[in-house]
Amino acid sequence: MNTITKMDTHTTPPTDQVTMAARRPSWARRIGWLCLIWLASIAALGLVSLLLRFCMRLAGFHA
Repeated sequence: MNTITKMDTHTTPPTDQVTMAARRPSWARRIGWLCLIWLASIAALGLVSLLLRFCMRLAGFHA
């Protein structure tokens, strides 16, 4: 009597370069995230500068 049992039920992720390249995000998506982070940092700097200007006006400093 010959019975076939499945010893390994989980699959291992492929490690070949073709599959790894397919999982990597596209250049457009990477550049998009870069621009989004850059714009968010510029907006944060602008907000801090406006807050400092407001605080200086409250303290009596006028330009």
